[in-house]
Amino acid sequence: MRSALALFALSLLCGCAGMLRDLGSGLEAGLRNHDDPATVAAGLPAYLLLLDGLVEERPDDPGRLALAASLYATYAGSFAGGDRERAARLAARSLGYARRLACLEPGRPLCQTLDGPIDAFATAVAAHPARDVDTLAVLGTSWAAAIRSRAEDLRALAALPKVQALLERVAVLDPSRGHGTVLVYLGVLHSLRPAALGGAPERGRAAFEEAIRRSNGRNLMAKVLYAEHYARLVFDRGLHDRLLDEVLAADPVAPGLTLSNVLAMERARELKESADAYF
Repeated sequence: MRSALALFALSLLCGCAGMLRDLGSGLEAGLRNHDDPATVAAGLPAYLLLLDGLVEERPDDPGRLALAASLYATYAGSFAGGDRERAARLAARSLGYARRLACLEPGRPLCQTLDGPIDAFATAVAAHPARDVDTLAVLGTSWAAAIRSRAEDLRALAALPKVQALLERVAVLDPSRGHGTVLVYLGVLHSLRPAALGGAPERGRAAFEEAIRRSNGRNLMAKVLYAEHYARLVFDRGLHDRLLDEVLAADPVAPGLTLSNVLAMERARELKESADAYF
């Protein structure tokens, strides 16, 4: 299964490459608009090594840190194959870069509360300058990828409320970012558990619907994750199948969404094949 977290990281590349002018905005566009995931998987490691060197050269460059964090999160979640230890190492590198980005100004509350209690952290996130939404987005994405790579580690899972605080703030500041993908990820977070166990699936449903609206239905991953996380959680077979059928009938080519859409169609086929056994 391709990682929703990593695809979210990929979508949030928009904005980072603009900060990193020496690599140019063509890198992010080339990745997001590619229609062959295997080619991206084969080529991306070269850029990761290049970014490592560029960060070493200028360790206080926000653009280099942001793009390195985002690309490592993308690769760890979507292209590391079944090697979980490798995925965890790559995701940890992503989070390391994101934390360094958040702490470029060490006196900022966001940096000072990274390892503290959730209440202080949430307050720092709410007070973080709106003009610096990129930092919140990259930190939330990288942290989510790191948690997923260590899903059995309760200490890692304990940080999920911080990830949610980051992404909810991004959704307030820039809800259309990544063609509504920040809303997709909030939909996933709210649909992880049924309401009886503390989840908020109806909030998840609303987030998925808003993401689909904001992308004019072109963000196919929004529909796939809506089916996988909400429709399966509440055992709504009709909604599940309708969403997947819409994805499989769609044209995946869309500016800024092609790679994500191709991956979404792969996942939609898997979910269709397993539907009878699930429902």
